[in-house]
Amino acid sequence: VQLQAYGGGLVQIGGSLRLSCAASGRTFTLGWFRQAPGKEREFVARINKSGGLTVYGDSVKGRFAISRDDAKNTVFLQMTNLKPEDTAVYYCAGGRGWSDKARSYDYWGQGTLVTVSS
Repeated sequence: VQLQAYGGGLVQIGGSLRLSCAASGRTFTLGWFRQAPGKEREFVARINKSGGLTVYGDSVKGRFAISRDDAKNTVFLQMTNLKPEDTAVYYCAGGRGWSDKARSYDYWGQGTLVTVSS
């Protein structure tokens, strides 16, 4: 399975951005992680196979929303009320488990940069 993330860019504080990740094959749990310069990779959100269950990291709860469209083999991350601390490279990931640990995911996209600036 190959994952291709896109949609990153430069956005102002308080703005919104939607990330997308297209999968080449069948996936189960899909998740988003992010990594800021000099920091460890951080769990952002995950969604189960049916799309009926979602989990978010504490730092993005209430601001980000994950969804999936299996007809298009795509997972989305809608980000709102963006803050400077959201600046990072965002990665999509796929796996068979149900975890917020990066090591639980077998497939990774190449990452897309989100920069939040005033």
